[in-house]
Amino acid sequence: MAGTERDVTVGQLLLAEYQSLKDEQKARIGFRDNLLYVTLAVVAAVVAAAAQTGRTAMLLALPPVCVVLGWTYLVNDEKISAIGRYVRRELGPRLARLAGADAAFGWEGFHRGDARRRQRKVVQLAVDLLAFCAVPLSALVVYWAGDGVSAGLVVLSVAEALAVAGLATYIVRYAVPFGSADGSAG
Repeated sequence: MAGTERDVTVGQLLLAEYQSLKDEQKARIGFRDNLLYVTLAVVAAVVAAAAQTGRTAMLLALPPVCVVLGWTYLVNDEKISAIGRYVRRELGPRLARLAGADAAFGWEGFHRGDARRRQRKVVQLAVDLLAFCAVPLSALVVYWAGDGVSAGLVVLSVAEALAVAGLATYIVRYAVPFGSADGSAG
């Protein structure tokens, strides 16, 4: 196969890879964003049930649920960012070299230059910490301050508090603009 034909085939493969990655990224974004709504619904249901029955021990269901949903949110968010990094750092430059262009997939980097991006990321960090960490920790405080606290459930609730604190650490650690786990900013 001649060099030009090979270049066209490689270019088509790179574009197919790009499309596949963008499809995965789109699906992950939808799934990730729905996790916030699911978390809000679960929190509302558990709080309503605990308030209706007067059994604050029911609030102990919130930390494990929020940790699982929060971790799933965080993992999906990291994969979404990883796809973007790969497109910007690997796939785009390879296609640009092949095409003899300065750059490819300009939007991948352009939208990151928005002057308010850092502010939005800080607000998103606060929302993530509130939804997945502050709410379950508040539930634990309400349980601890209530009547009928049992020693066994206190031990369980302390373990839950540690799990929530661990999740909070990872949420902050992976947060952009503070840098992601690989030491790069998103």
